[in-house]
Amino acid sequence: MLNKITIFPGVDKTGCLENFAYITLKAGDTVSIVGPTGSGKTALITDIELLAQEDTITRRRVLIDGEPPSNEIRYNPAMKPIVMITQNTKCFADLTVEEFLQIHARARKIYDKKAILATIDLANNFTGEKIQKEHKVTVLSGGQTRSLLIADAILIGAAPIILLDEIENAGIFKQEVINLIQNTGKIVVFVTHDPVIALLTKTRIIMENGAVKNVFAQNELEIKAAKNLLELDKKINIIREVLRAGKEITSDLIAVNFA
Repeated sequence: MLNKITIFPGVDKTGCLENFAYITLKAGDTVSIVGPTGSGKTALITDIELLAQEDTITRRRVLIDGEPPSNEIRYNPAMKPIVMITQNTKCFADLTVEEFLQIHARARKIYDKKAILATIDLANNFTGEKIQKEHKVTVLSGGQTRSLLIADAILIGAAPIILLDEIENAGIFKQEVINLIQNTGKIVVFVTHDPVIALLTKTRIIMENGAVKNVFAQNELEIKAAKNLLELDKKINIIREVLRAGKEITSDLIAVNFA
């Protein structure tokens, strides 16, 4: 069981050394990486995904439980303890959802069909567009694909580190994702522009000019702000799902949700 990863500083876009000693992420931690476009968010999450050893453009180094990862852990997909899901993730194999999950399950030596059905059920908690086992993965929407891959990473992949790059853009139910992930004992890192996700995570890493600018721990005021934003976000989700279903906004709906 992986207990922690440690990120050591590299260089920013001008070649200057980052101003931190190290960042440690422990099992059960939820972390957000925030900053303006071009600030280096994706580069940081990519360094984690690659388990960088001063061999990326940032020159950062990532240790697993205090030790450099072996080449097998870094380059063998079956051994790698990390899964990364991006906003551009798309499946190209002409398989059904069930067949797609079965291939991954067999690779993980999981042969119980209940695991496949449980993964689909879990994915359907994250998206309003229900996924059926006979659906082709090539025709899933962006939100369905991300939801399926997140559920797969949690239940079948059993990866101790999950990296999620701007998943809010896919229209998934992010609160359900966060609620579940916070109780899995995994290290979960979000690259995000979404204030709800940023404030709900225990740690927030601020990026600027390709470098880590600051690291904040969640405080009581942020938890309160997140709860207020979450209530508004839930109302937005209700309106979104009504519109997706092709229905009209009614006075009763407004009275119940926005009174």
